[in-house]
Amino acid sequence: MKIAALALLAGSAAAFAPAPQAGRVATSKSAAIDDLKEVAAKANPIVKFFDPIGLADQNFWGTTSDETIGFLRESEVKHGRI
Repeated sequence: MKIAALALLAGSAAAFAPAPQAGRVATSKSAAIDDLKEVAAKANPIVKFFDPIGLADQNFWGTTSDETIGFLRESEVKHGRI
């Protein structure tokens, strides 16, 4: 009985362990930032690209720069700021 309970606990704990990371494909960081600069220049030709705290260079939650920029764009659309 104790072994069965221990096996159940060990099995359920594995569900909360972080998944092993598959080999990530290296992407060009400059492609996403160049796209941001292009959109910013079209939106406001006077200020152009403005990133005072460097969010375009960050990697949230161990993701790539492209995925971080995508997350930030999606959250801006979701919250009605674009």
